[in-house]
Amino acid sequence: MINTLIFDFGNVFINLDIEGNLALALEKFKIETFSEEMLAFNSFYEQGLISTQEFIDFYSENFPNLSREELVTIWNYMLKDFPKHRLEFLQQIKKEGNYNLILLSNTNELHIDWVKEHVTFFDEFKACFNQFYLSHEIQLRKPNQDIFEFVLKENNLNVNQCVFIDDNADNCKTAETLGIKTWNINPKTEDITNLFKTNLF
Repeated sequence: MINTLIFDFGNVFINLDIEGNLALALEKFKIETFSEEMLAFNSFYEQGLISTQEFIDFYSENFPNLSREELVTIWNYMLKDFPKHRLEFLQQIKKEGNYNLILLSNTNELHIDWVKEHVTFFDEFKACFNQFYLSHEIQLRKPNQDIFEFVLKENNLNVNQCVFIDDNADNCKTAETLGIKTWNINPKTEDITNLFKTNLF
């Protein structure tokens, strides 16, 4: 019997424009692809291994023609709207009290600061969860197996009683290797509010 729901944040609750963000960055940086070093710094930042200052310094040094403000704008471009009906869906689950609710998100300080500023009901959203794990705060990130093991151990969870919802297939594959049921949600065609219409329950 399922008693724990583990949710991703981006493209599950808040809409993202990942493709548009990549296109904008490549255009502004005047490059054709991200270097291994850039990808590494992005990953370090998402894991909280470097500060926002160090992260912006790295990009400022590599792209001196762009101001720090422009760099932050480019980085945050992927963050879009958070439809209120998804919050209401989550609040209803919380109210019914049948599930342990956990958020498990790959994110970073700049993104979460943007969300706190632009999503007026962020505090209400966060209050729905029993645990609220952000990669840069716990210094672990998906799709690495250790982040799932951390959540399972910290909350004394039985894998057979968990469902994990994420838009990233690699993240879901890792969860599945541990025995967790997953919904690899397609943000273009599916909505989290249809969770209980899936065959996972």
